Amino acid sequence: TKESLDIVKKFLASTRAEEIQQGLALVKKEISKTTSTEAGSLLEMVSTLFYIDPLDQPDLVPLVDEAISIVAQFGTSNIPSLVQKLDAGDLKAQMAFAHALGRIGADAIKPLMMEYGASIDPARRSFILYALGKIKSAEIVEALPLALEAAESPSLELRDTATRALGKFAESIPPSRLSEKVRHMCIEKLQKNLADPNP
Repeated sequence: TKESLDIVKKFLASTRAEEIQQGLALVKKEISKTTSTEAGSLLEMVSTLFYIDPLDQPDLVPLVDEAISIVAQFGTSNIPSLVQKLDAGDLKAQMAFAHALGRIGADAIKPLMMEYGASIDPARRSFILYALGKIKSAEIVEALPLALEAAESPSLELRDTATRALGKFAESIPPSRLSEKVRHMCIEKLQKNLADPNP
């Protein structure tokens, strides 16, 4: 309801940890009862916490992490919105949105891959790969070709992020899901990029 949204907004706009915690608790209770419009409003309110500077307000860091988990609970219908927010213009927020997509899991893989293919901006592609690297699912094997290709990018940021993503993918993909040739390609790229003094 509008009244509930107003209360949540008030709590989440606070600088006091106790009030923010109350706001997040209300959001958790409201998630299952909201319409898609209300869910979008709640998502926007919760994601404002992603802009909190952990160096300025270290006591709020656990609440930001909780907010990331809550955003992931909004479900797959909000994946396109979260993917677009990878352009948040604020590094902390971009990383938080990437973590939220990672916590959504395998359902976020295809939308992220489609966005990667639609983008030519190396910085945006880096954040997409960063988000893919946060997904703990064997299905991340689908994104392996993107990371292998990006690991050869002339863009240092994209190449570095792809190298890290390959390492993260290796934690989630069972060896049986990879052919010997693909395993060798992954190891080769990782060794080459990690050994490069000027990657």
